[in-house]
Amino acid sequence: MQHKPQKRHKALQPLSREHHHGLLLSWKIRSGFNKNITPERMRIYVDWFFETHLIPHFEMEEAHVFTILEKDNALVKKALKDHRRLKRLFTETEDDAKTLIKIEEALEKHIRFEERVLFPEIQKVASETQMLEIEKIHQSESFVDKIDDEFWR
Repeated sequence: MQHKPQKRHKALQPLSREHHHGLLLSWKIRSGFNKNITPERMRIYVDWFFETHLIPHFEMEEAHVFTILEKDNALVKKALKDHRRLKRLFTETEDDAKTLIKIEEALEKHIRFEERVLFPEIQKVASETQMLEIEKIHQSESFVDKIDDEFWR
């Protein structure tokens, strides 16, 4: 199924760029497995990414973006459920290989959902004032990667 790229409101573009880095994390995990990198080695990077990038991203979305829709909105409920599941997976300490595979799959699926379903709905119902508030709160920052062990290369 082909998906046409969505025109993203300027206020949501930094979040979409962060989603791109999340998709790259999934790709890095797949690449690590394809190169027979030990799960323990990949886990160092994955844990760093979770703490440095994903937690602040989730907090921003939950506090300022999802709140544009009603609390009982099914899309918001799904996104929050995904966030809870991803947090559990990232903090799972048993069987790194299985957990990394689950993280890779769940993260990619979640990002695709937000980009293709949730963000378009938010853009549709948000007022310009709400979007300006998001833009003011969440400025785009340059992504700084952890490159001391680029296992995916």
